[in-house]
Amino acid sequence: MKLRVFNILKSTKVEGPGNRYCIWVQGCSRRCKGCQAVHTWSHKGGILYEVKDIIEDIKSHPDIEGVTFLGGEPFEQAEALGIIAKECHNADLGVVCFTGGLLEDLRKEPMNNMLLNHTDLLIDGEFIIEKTDYSRPWCGSSNQRYHFLTNRYDESIFEKYKNKIEVNISRNGLVFMNGMGDFDLISKKIELKNISM
Repeated sequence: MKLRVFNILKSTKVEGPGNRYCIWVQGCSRRCKGCQAVHTWSHKGGILYEVKDIIEDIKSHPDIEGVTFLGGEPFEQAEALGIIAKECHNADLGVVCFTGGLLEDLRKEPMNNMLLNHTDLLIDGEFIIEKTDYSRPWCGSSNQRYHFLTNRYDESIFEKYKNKIEVNISRNGLVFMNGMGDFDLISKKIELKNISM
């Protein structure tokens, strides 16, 4: 089975609790106004990876606390991510998943079961530009909700973590920012070009 991926960041501290392996999936039908990740919308872009290769790579990183899925819309590739999430749980790694959908609706689709059953923290709800709010960790608008689906994480995360942004520069000079915050404002202040977020 293959997963269509926009980007993989093998070590990040701004996409969930602790140091994480982060997968941005490629493809999103929601297309929220003001989305910072419009480059992940196309279902034809990105790179196709074998799920087994991603799992093997995740397990080769002993310094991570867990894995985070975002995008794009993870539940548009729920079957492949469900397999990865299950293997992460088998390896005692936490799983955080972001979605523009609502948990109540996701539970109505049987294809989502494996991913939901192996997600520790689900952050749901579309980004709504009129409700922009960066006061809570990893959320961009006030309508988005936290669902602690297992006991691995709990509300103590609100005290432990604040929104932060990381800036990575590739060997060819491409700048990649990740985390949660006003990327447009930051880009203007430091005059960055060739940015991917």
